Amino acid sequence: MHRKIDVEALCAEKGLRITDQRKVIARVISESEDHPDVEKVHARAASIDPGISIATVYRTVRLFEEAGILERHDFGDGRARYEAAPEAHHDHLIDVETGRVIEFVDPELELLQRQIAEKLGFRLVDHRMELYGVALDRKG
Repeated sequence: MHRKIDVEALCAEKGLRITDQRKVIARVISESEDHPDVEKVHARAASIDPGISIATVYRTVRLFEEAGILERHDFGDGRARYEAAPEAHHDHLIDVETGRVIEFVDPELELLQRQIAEKLGFRLVDHRMELYGVALDRKG
């Protein structure tokens, strides 16, 4: 379900200056099929440009997050993980044994969330849902 999002194009849209190192970091994030933490982004970026420091990745990720280009997630593993800000809303199911993150959209669930908000006297403007589980076919 993961959609490729061009982080470099989002930077241009937001008017962010894009240095060569930021371009590499943007490309790494755009091409990520997972939700990498800063260390994974750094390892991938450094394999393209060994001159990219972990500090540069931290600064760039923070800049991208503040500009609304990246979303930060805490899936309970103690590491902030990132994805390009999605064009369309989706929720996450996290396999607590492997750390794998599955993105999903369920229209019935979306409707139920809006109905709950309305029942409580609110109009839902945003939400984030993270489900945590173990695969049914695993022993234990």
